[in-house]
Amino acid sequence: MAKHDAELVDETVAEQVRVYSRSEHTISRAQISENALKVLYRLQKEGHEAYLVGGCVRDLLLGREPKDFDVATDANPDEIKRIFRNCRIIGRRFRLAHVHFGRDVIEVATFRGDGNKQLNDLQVLDREGRLLRDNIYGTVEEDVWRRDFTVNALYYRLKDFAVLDYVGGMADLNSGTLKLIGDPETRLREDPVRMLRAVRFAVKLGFILDVECQKGIHSVVDQLSSIPSARLYDETLKLFMSGYALQTFEMLSHYGLFKILFPSTEKNLISKSGDAARKLVTRALQNSDDRIAEGKTVTAYFLFAALLWEPVQSRAKTLMAQGVGEYMAQQDAANEIIAKQVKSTALPRHITMAMREVWSFQSKLDVCVGSKPSRLITHPRFRAGYDFLLLRAETGSASPELAEWWGKYQSADETEQRAMTQPPRNGSATKPKRKYNKRKRTTPINSGTDTSEQ
Repeated sequence: MAKHDAELVDETVAEQVRVYSRSEHTISRAQISENALKVLYRLQKEGHEAYLVGGCVRDLLLGREPKDFDVATDANPDEIKRIFRNCRIIGRRFRLAHVHFGRDVIEVATFRGDGNKQLNDLQVLDREGRLLRDNIYGTVEEDVWRRDFTVNALYYRLKDFAVLDYVGGMADLNSGTLKLIGDPETRLREDPVRMLRAVRFAVKLGFILDVECQKGIHSVVDQLSSIPSARLYDETLKLFMSGYALQTFEMLSHYGLFKILFPSTEKNLISKSGDAARKLVTRALQNSDDRIAEGKTVTAYFLFAALLWEPVQSRAKTLMAQGVGEYMAQQDAANEIIAKQVKSTALPRHITMAMREVWSFQSKLDVCVGSKPSRLITHPRFRAGYDFLLLRAETGSASPELAEWWGKYQSADETEQRAMTQPPRNGSATKPKRKYNKRKRTTPINSGTDTSEQ
């Protein structure tokens, strides 16, 4: 595109901008982070354009408290670094400036330019159209077209407290619609992780996906497997650790995205014995959502342990049918399933080790006589193992009586604990009898004090 034509396009875009004055929106400076305001004022003082943009503007307009505040500016990363001594430059695909105020970090991004008219060595795409590097800078009018969703492309201008809308984001915000900017299929091919972001935002905000966005996801869903597993692990944590895990799982499954993130689990869910796996997965996800809503902690390893438990058990049964002993079958099955999962989402070693401990606790908790119970309850991972037993009992894959026994044992005094762990007189039993259908369990998972590992 010729320079003259490009300038005409920019002018046309500028003319199309809808400016919402302070009286037409609900954002107040009192709602904005003090450190974000410092960054905005300092950039303006140095003669640069600077706006709040992205999720913080969206959330403020929706009456939500933003998780963080992002700034967009015409200053390039090196200029930002000269202005702020407390600044670090990060990123390769797109260079960003992080301005540090103790633990608070304000992300400052330079306006991105129109790659179509400046395509050079600063912008690199692979064969599938995925952006590998994108360090082309431009104007605010160009920057808006490089953002993903219309509701994330609203700019708050501090100098006159106005909100600038170039792509109809305010209307989509009011109608509860999540819409991609530009051609959906092209934008999703540029970065397939946008499919996961679409699901996450739709669930989090209670929005519906635009019809064209839905079609785009169905067209390029397989492209998600081209994303590095380390990045997909980070995205998976955002998907399942934000308080909307169950809804997210259902939406991911609907669009065929879950099977790319958790192939072994998906295979188990669609098998003949998939009902048991689905009960455990959905109960674990709902339990995590409930805990987050109550302000309690949720650990990633517990959730991954629940998502992969049934695939491990299914594989262990196959190995035992081939003559492998139960202990080795469980160990080999865990190794195989984790190795497969790491190829999809690169689980860190500390996560996989914790998952293994939770799984191994399930057989250890079968023993309720002698000195073993007193040793088990002092183990750092006992509470997580016990919570996992409760989860299994809730969904029918473990004895409710066994879970109840361990609940009583923890609250009993030393004398009562010794009495509870005495062998039966006939010496024939080592654990409570399993009575799956005698009575319904009424104690909710993770009830009582908030000391659990989940």
